[in-house]
Amino acid sequence: MNGLWKSVLENTVFVLEFLGVVVGLFILAYIIEKLAQKKRGVKEKMLPTRKIAMIGMFSAIATILHLFDFPLPFAPGFYKLDFSEIPIMIGTFAFGPVSGVMMEFCKILLKLCIKGTSTAFVGDLANFVVGCSLIIPASAVYEFVKTKKGALVGVIAGTISLTVFGSAFNAIYLIPTFANMYFAASEADPLAKIVSMGTAINPAITDVTTLVLYAVVPMNILKGGVVSVVTMLVYKPLSVIIKSGGKS
Repeated sequence: MNGLWKSVLENTVFVLEFLGVVVGLFILAYIIEKLAQKKRGVKEKMLPTRKIAMIGMFSAIATILHLFDFPLPFAPGFYKLDFSEIPIMIGTFAFGPVSGVMMEFCKILLKLCIKGTSTAFVGDLANFVVGCSLIIPASAVYEFVKTKKGALVGVIAGTISLTVFGSAFNAIYLIPTFANMYFAASEADPLAKIVSMGTAINPAITDVTTLVLYAVVPMNILKGGVVSVVTMLVYKPLSVIIKSGGKS
């Protein structure tokens, strides 16, 4: 825990930016959920006691899956894949986008308390934002169309969002930030150092654009596809148990 606080103090500006992103996504999820409730003509408590308990349970499962992340043969070692969005997507379909963002945030917070950060919080922000770029669009569609077709369209929309937004976010913000925080003091061109790590894996990677194209895009497609397929297979059988006494 002392190491975590030390990391927070050393990266205060970035942590504040991180928290700003969290708040922004909470607000977006809240607006979507309220609009969907208004369209359906229902009014529900945002966080009843049972829902809070379920959020905690799904967050814990997601944290365990997040801890078992693994590298990919086509991407540099600082990119790791995990399937922690599977329980979060299931919980988000059951309880709405606000609960989904809460689960994403709790997952990252629990991971930081258990394992700390090895990327000065850049990787943790990436995981949070990329996860939200999958679950928010998916749950937004399902909130308005609560059918199997709505769920299918939702996970497809979520995977497209994850691929497009997650990849663009890497290219525009995360990769340059990671390069500057890790290599600015020792390298004349920190971005070139990041790109060279990709080139060592795949010679076709020659700049940030090709790094994103050949490493980030396929990783996001793989993650979105697996999460979507598993969710579609297991959500319906589990939904009655999950939502019993919770959100209908």
